Parts: sequence; C-alpha cells; structure tokens
Amino acid sequence: MTTGPSPSPRNITSVDLGDADLNARISSGMADVEALLESTLTRGEPFIVEKVAHLAKAGGKRFRPMMALLASQYGTAPGCERVVKAAVIVEVVHLATLYHDDVMDEADKRRGVESANSRWGNSVAILAGDILLAHASRLMSQLDTRTVGHFADTFEELVTGQMRETVGESAGLSAVEHYMQVIREKTGVLIASAGYLGALHGGADEEIVDALYHLGGVIGVIFQIVDDMIDIFSATDDSGKTPGTDLREGVFTLPVLYALEEEGEVGDELRALLTGPLTDDAEVDRALELLRRSTGRACTMQVVQGLLDEAESYISRLPAGPATDALRALSKYTIHRVG
Repeated sequence: MTTGPSPSPRNITSVDLGDADLNARISSGMADVEALLESTLTRGEPFIVEKVAHLAKAGGKRFRPMMALLASQYGTAPGCERVVKAAVIVEVVHLATLYHDDVMDEADKRRGVESANSRWGNSVAILAGDILLAHASRLMSQLDTRTVGHFADTFEELVTGQMRETVGESAGLSAVEHYMQVIREKTGVLIASAGYLGALHGGADEEIVDALYHLGGVIGVIFQIVDDMIDIFSATDDSGKTPGTDLREGVFTLPVLYALEEEGEVGDELRALLTGPLTDDAEVDRALELLRRSTGRACTMQVVQGLLDEAESYISRLPAGPATDALRALSKYTIHRVG
C-alpha cells in the first residue's frame, strides 16, 4: 500500500481571515482539500507515487485552494464537493508546473528539499509533472466541460508565460513590460483560475465569477512582485530566505529592472555588475547594497499600489461580508511582508 502527503498544519493555510465562522468553514474545506489531494497523488504504481507526491509532502502554502474556497462563499453551495475538486485541480496543476519549472531552471531545491530533477533526473521530473496533469484532467472530467475548456485556456496561458520568459524580451515590450506580462501569465493565471472555479462551482452569479477571476489574477501578480522584493529588501530572520537568490540565478525582477534604468552612479555600477548570474558573495552583497540605495524599491511599490487599486475595483463588485473583508485584507497584507 502506498503512502502520500499527510494533512498537517504546515500544509493548510493558517491565515486569520477575521471572522470565526469563516475561519472554521475555510479550515474544514482545507482539510477536505488535503484529503482529496492525498488520494489523488497516491493513485498509480508505487514508483510513480513516490515521485508525484514528493513536492506535496514538502509542504506549501496551499494558497490557491484557499482562494477557491473563499470564492465559493459567494454561491449557494460554498465549500461543496465540486468546489473541493476544483480547488485540488488548481493545486495539482500548480504542482505540475513546479516540476517542469525546476527542470527548465535546473533547480537543486524546492520547498526546502531536493528538487525532483536533482534527485531523479530531468526525464523523471518531466514525467512526474505529466502524471500530475493527467490527475488534474481526471478530476476536471468529473465536473463539466466548462471547467475543461477553462483549463485549456489557462494552461495555454501558463505555457505562453514560460515560453515568453525562456525566449526573452520581444519587440515592442520594454524589460519591465516583459516582466509584468510573464508574471501575469505564469503566476496570476492560476490564482485567477482558483477564484473563477471556486465561485463557479460554489454556485455564484456570473458577475461574481468574473470579478473573482480578475481579482485572483491581480492578487497573484501582487504576491509575485512582493516575493521578488523580499528576495532583495527583507532580512533573512524576517523572511526565512537568503537575500539575493534571484541575482545568483541571473534573474532580474522588477526592483532590479527599475534600478538598472536609473541614471547616475548607482545605476552605472549596477549595469556594470549585473551582466549575468552573480557567483561571488561579495558581488551579491554589493549588488544588494546598491539596489537598496536605488529607486527600485520606490518604483516597485508604486506598481504594487496601482495593482492594489485595481484589486479594490474588483472587490467593490462583491457583496459586503466576511469573505469580501478577508479578500481585501489578503490583498493588502502583501505589502507588509516586505521588511
């Protein structure tokens, strides 16, 4: 008999949503999600289960399932079995993209453990991601063709974002515009799907489904930008991450791109320093010092504030209540994550 990821507190998002009843409903729904996720990932031969359950066992915030459960609160059947299946679909597709991303990025670690490609090789990691997509497709078939069609569009957008990132900037897009488009397609789209499918299968009105789809996409973009800022501006003790990881990998995120556009001594030195991945600790430290002196943080915070205003425009289309208060608080919480 095979074993898979067990429900545990670190797997289930423990954000206080500001309302005791809502907290209880979401917590109960997340337990249902974790149970279905476990049964989904333990399907198949033991040698397959070991691989596909690898990253799920390592943990994860499960933010996407939580978004789906929150979105379902606007319908006539919040947290129902169909919603739980939709939430698991989004999480399983997310897991599949992590396996494939790690192969493309040649990553050694993911969620604090050895990446699948590092442990078993690229071929096995790619096939594990493919099996996860098969599991997600099976769950979609148990819902409806609208869900299948939606995920065809979603996955096309995910792959477009990955390919856009891989081939680099295209004609007509600045470096900043390219970055924003990539994170909309790679990160925003799955959180948008969580909002869409949670509301749809929870029985919400079409206008609400549309608002939550767009809201999820904006929240996803905000979260990605803030994560990128944490890599530069937050202390390890606060974030639990080693600053400068993106710089070591040659990844230039939004604060870096703005800083590289800066005129003057700071911009000049950064442009000379950031010609590719940084392998020397002293160079990483110097780059981080320059970035903290640059206008990169201020320019990026302006972008985040604009996205928060956009998020509020979608939140204003939702009826007042604990779920709406929670979504507003979640979108604003992101800014406070940066030290």
